[in-house]
Formats: sequence, structure tokens, C-alpha cells
Amino acid sequence: MLRECDINEISDGKRYQANDMVKVGCNDCKGCHSCCEGMEDTIVLDPYDICRLTTCLGVTFPELMQGRIALHVEEGLILPHLAMSETTGACSFLNEEGRCSVHAHRPGICRLFPLGRIYEDEGFSYFLQVNECTRENRTKEKVKNWINTPRLKEYEALILKWHNYVKEMQVFLSGREDAKEWNMLHLQMFFVMAYTSENDFYEEFEVRLADMRKRMLL
Repeated sequence: MLRECDINEISDGKRYQANDMVKVGCNDCKGCHSCCEGMEDTIVLDPYDICRLTTCLGVTFPELMQGRIALHVEEGLILPHLAMSETTGACSFLNEEGRCSVHAHRPGICRLFPLGRIYEDEGFSYFLQVNECTRENRTKEKVKNWINTPRLKEYEALILKWHNYVKEMQVFLSGREDAKEWNMLHLQMFFVMAYTSENDFYEEFEVRLADMRKRMLL
């Protein structure tokens, strides 16, 4: 989720890259899941997140919509987010032991925490959110190991392309009478239509992104 704030007020003032060391290690969060509660619609999902979850659980996007994820509008564009339990306020994937039931396939924002991303100079870097995690005496971890995502360079390229596409789409939809139809196409193109597999995801995403941008130019 994008936030408008002074980066120096919420971070340690440093920028990190994938090979940098940063104090994020928390002993596997044992005994704590506070970051999985009360998040409302802030855990926004990208196409790779959906690909991971549908592959991991063996379900479709519409099936995920049955209590696992939900939709919201950000500046005119519909995006999916993790659903929180109406009774506990906790993430729908948190099990009775307070552990993530899809930890190996958890979304990118969850993998980052307590790191965040700052987009600048046509790219992005990572920063440490100093007020978000209450764990003390955290150990240093390499950023790329903390994120723990295969083919990290391709993944980081995807994150930047998706960020740029979302911003472009929000501008494109502004004031359009047919915004609903475009949003339905956007959802179908990037989320509803199943991806073949995680292995082929990046190639499929590039094809869909190029197709969407072509349609936007017509």
C-alpha cells in the first residue's frame, strides 16, 4: 500500500538494496502475530501474489474471493487485498495457533515486513520501518534472504512494472464514463484469468501487460 508520509519519520534514514544487511530477524516471530491483525484493506496483492496463492491452495481467483481476499478501490482502480476476519480482525490465513497457514506462499508485502519500499529515481529501494514491529533485539539479515523469493531480479522488475502500471491506470481511468468496464478488464486480465504456473508467470505477465497497454492506446 502506498503512503504519503515523511520517510525520515518512519525509517532509520537508510536505503537498502537486495544484498544489504538490515536488522529484521525476529526468531521466526515466535509468540507474535500482531502484524497479521487489524490491517483492514492495506495488504494489497499483485498478480504474482495471486499466482502464488492459487497455485499453493489449488484454487481459482473467484474461490479466493470467498473469504480469503476482497476488493477495494484505490484512486479509481480496483485492486485485491487480503481479507481480515470479521470476528477477530486477523488475516484470513492466520490459523488457530496464530501462525500463517500459507507462509511459504505469503504475499510480497508480508515477506517485506518490517521493510517497506520507496519508489524514486525510476526505481525503488527498501527501507526499515522503525515503528511497526515491536520485537526487540532483532538480528541482521540480508534483504534478499529476508524476502526469500526465487528469481529475485525478475521479481523486483515485476514490482516496478506493476507499480508503474497501477499509477498509469489510475490516471487513465480518471473521469472516464467507462471506468467500470476497464476495471473489469483489468481484473480479468491480471487476476481472474489463471496463470499456467509460477515458473511461467513472468512471461505470461509481460504478454498481458503489453496487451493491456495496447488496448489503452486504442
